Amino acid sequence: MIALGLAARWVHLGAGVWLVGTFALFLLAGRSDRPTARAWEQRLIWWTRWVVGLLFLSGLGSLAYQAALVTGHPRGAWSGPTLLGLLAATQFGTVWLLRHSLLLLLAGLILLRDSEDREWDWAAFRGEGLVLGGIGLALMAWAGHAAAVEPWGLAAAGADALHLLAVGVWLGGLGPLCLLLRAAGTEAGADARPFAVSAAKSFSQVSLVAVLAVAATGGWNSWNQVGGVPGLVGTRYGRLLLVKLGLFIAILTLAAVNRLRLLSLLSGEAETVGRPAMRRLAAFVGIELVLGAAILAVVTAMAVTPPGRHTQPWWPFPFRFSYAATADLPGVRTRLLIGSQVALAGFLGMLMGWFLGWRRRLAVSLAAAAFVAGLGVGLPPLAVEAHPTTYRRSPVSYHAASIVYGRELYATHCATCHGLTKKGDGRPDLAAPRLARLTAGDLFWWTRHWVALRGAPATAGRLSDEERWDVANFLRTLSAAERARTLTDVVEPDKPWLVAPDFTFAVGPGAPQSLRDFQGRRVVLAVLFTLPHSRPRLSQLARNYDILRVMGAEVIAVPTDGGEQIISRLGASPRILFPVATQGGQEILAAYSFFWPGTRAASPAHAEFLVDRQGFLRARWVPDGKGWTEITALLAEIQQLNQEVPATTPPDEHVH
Repeated sequence: MIALGLAARWVHLGAGVWLVGTFALFLLAGRSDRPTARAWEQRLIWWTRWVVGLLFLSGLGSLAYQAALVTGHPRGAWSGPTLLGLLAATQFGTVWLLRHSLLLLLAGLILLRDSEDREWDWAAFRGEGLVLGGIGLALMAWAGHAAAVEPWGLAAAGADALHLLAVGVWLGGLGPLCLLLRAAGTEAGADARPFAVSAAKSFSQVSLVAVLAVAATGGWNSWNQVGGVPGLVGTRYGRLLLVKLGLFIAILTLAAVNRLRLLSLLSGEAETVGRPAMRRLAAFVGIELVLGAAILAVVTAMAVTPPGRHTQPWWPFPFRFSYAATADLPGVRTRLLIGSQVALAGFLGMLMGWFLGWRRRLAVSLAAAAFVAGLGVGLPPLAVEAHPTTYRRSPVSYHAASIVYGRELYATHCATCHGLTKKGDGRPDLAAPRLARLTAGDLFWWTRHWVALRGAPATAGRLSDEERWDVANFLRTLSAAERARTLTDVVEPDKPWLVAPDFTFAVGPGAPQSLRDFQGRRVVLAVLFTLPHSRPRLSQLARNYDILRVMGAEVIAVPTDGGEQIISRLGASPRILFPVATQGGQEILAAYSFFWPGTRAASPAHAEFLVDRQGFLRARWVPDGKGWTEITALLAEIQQLNQEVPATTPPDEHVH
């Protein structure tokens, strides 16, 4: 069933591309009175009838396959209620109905074609065919992955529609062009050789524009669906994309040979130059057509494969390149600067070498050597050990509850070897500098393979995957705590780097809230306080709460000595209107105590953390006679955060 469904989709896509390319080539080639050219044109028009019929049949097959996918059973493919529901209640069904309505119009146009004695009639038929076929092909974008892109679904679908149209003009025109070149490349078709030469040159110019459009829109859509190198090489969707890219490069190579070497020979002497070149060009165009059909087969498989951005990647290499993870190591920045400049010079030299005439090969070779040497200097220092789960996204969020539970699991299963702190005993060392270069997926891999690789206690093998992610979150917090030593009461402008652990709290009988609820809306001032020591500061914040709200900030107060009856203990004057956690405080305290200044043994009675709208912890203050003692100093730091341009992506589950 799967094979038949994919075959139906491939035929459907290929037939739509062929129709667009055929009508486009008719208009590019123009009208001819030569018998061979007219015979070629009439044969293709006759074929369009069968192609439209094939489109209808394969469209029905695609609809049936989609119904089977939706129901999860082959019987759904011929279930009337399922098919009607799919057509009436889904975007796929709406697009299907629109496309096939256009196909009906196109079928009527072809079957009821009138005489073409006038030039206008000739152009109108082909132009209308191109418009109907092109719109039908472009609408497929709204039934694919591009339409689901957030938040730019309309732009992504529009780019995908342009991509499909460009593919239709380019790949769809290869078959008709191949047939024309083969017919005109024989002695019997000599009358159409000037027409074929003109058509080939016109198609070459338009296809160059189409290829550029394919590359630009395809690159943008691929980024939307893959998201980065991990999704490209570590997911099935990404690997299919690499196959597609390889086939695309092969076609471009053949097209370059055709354009630079064979196209100029078509007008040469017929017997020795012109017709042989035309036959070779027809053969190369035929190979391009086969490769194009293979690309469409890959695209068909990609259409039913979850995009790499939404799939957990499985990293295939034992290393990765990361500037963020290695920038602080000695000599890295120097080697990267030198290597990048040498590689850039080599790349520019290769481009310039093509314009140096007889010295081109030597110049390009030297420039290529410089490019490789630059990469050899700059890339190795950026290499970091990697594992198959390096880029996996944790299903367990970086949350205070997860950190606390991970600490308990660590104490039970891991402390025997590594101690209750982060320092090991010579077996695997969990020192912070190394942890800082790891991702959450690396930490998960460690916890999963310590038993087999490190001789860890057998009890460590009893952890579930979710529990291993909890341990990974705890280890991540250990690393973050070391780096957090540099935090002060002054926001470092435009340099968010430390992800604030999420937490959940409740105020009285109210519904639970989380830190993440404020992302994208407000700066958060998390206040960990102890009574009666913190009462004056809380009163100061209460008196200025209206100003803080106007500045786009929210205050969340968390007691360090328990939340029971905390509201009554605070008193009624001045009235505190900001949230004071009565539930969840102990987990928040346990997680954020890792970020105390100094050592945890010297935990302050009062501490405040400033979290920006993206969820990064940006500043920390403890009452010490300076910093935020005056509320104006706190407002200045909030204003600094308000002036920053938000990061393009929110903090993820990776350390780096």
